[in-house]
Amino acid sequence: MSSAPAAIVFAISVSRAGLRYRPIPVTAPLVPGETTMTARKKNRIARFAWIGLLALLGGCAGMLNEDPPPYFLIVHDRDRSDADRVIDQRRRPEKLLEFYDVRPGMRVLDLGAGGGYNTELLARVVGPSGVVYAQNNRYVLDKLVRGRFDERLKKPVMARVVHLVREFDDPVPADIRNLDLVTFNFVYHDTVWLGADRAKMNRAVFNALKPGGVYIVADHSAQPGAGISATKTLHRIEESVVRQEVQAAGFRLVEEGIFLRNPDDPRDASVFKPRIPNDEFVLKFVKP
Repeated sequence: MSSAPAAIVFAISVSRAGLRYRPIPVTAPLVPGETTMTARKKNRIARFAWIGLLALLGGCAGMLNEDPPPYFLIVHDRDRSDADRVIDQRRRPEKLLEFYDVRPGMRVLDLGAGGGYNTELLARVVGPSGVVYAQNNRYVLDKLVRGRFDERLKKPVMARVVHLVREFDDPVPADIRNLDLVTFNFVYHDTVWLGADRAKMNRAVFNALKPGGVYIVADHSAQPGAGISATKTLHRIEESVVRQEVQAAGFRLVEEGIFLRNPDDPRDASVFKPRIPNDEFVLKFVKP
């Protein structure tokens, strides 16, 4: 039996280095009554089908093998300020960024951005293809931040940051939706004494995230049973309160970061005057 000219297909193997292709010549035998020209057309169709499949698998392999950004190098970039490097000593930003799993191109909201320490780190990771919305309310800006965020905005790396001056219980405009990530670092407790509607706030975050989007809440831990009673005096909040309130908005708790925990902290002093490092929780919630 004669054969049509060989078509080339590929054996495919997937490794951590990516897809590997090995060419294999395949001949399509002529069936009775089939001309060589017909067989060539069949081979051409099969070849295009394989090309499409390879392109699809190549894209999937890219997703499977996507490595996280170099968080260590991002944190230790030479153009970061000395003041931020001091904060690094108690925030462990490499661990934070890894826990966020923030990636280039993401759309992120930084709630309670303050002077922009966390905002700038996020901006450095998402890069020019992403965006970071940084929320502050007017009271915090006027009484506590006092121009520090505006000064930070002058840095080139902040070009991808949009500053939102809005209240905590209405943190984003209605047209900002399908966010990948929301971070809320060490300010959740302040929403108590600031009088924010926390149920409304958490629901607004839920609505702004895409399905599968991540909501990170980090804060200073209060003693068991303290509830919200130490939010203004010690700037601490009981972890169980945060868990309950965020999950009531529809979120699912999926992970707890332990890299800022300190079980030796008696949690009876202001976080601004610690005798030893503060005990701090970092929680990851997901929108189902």
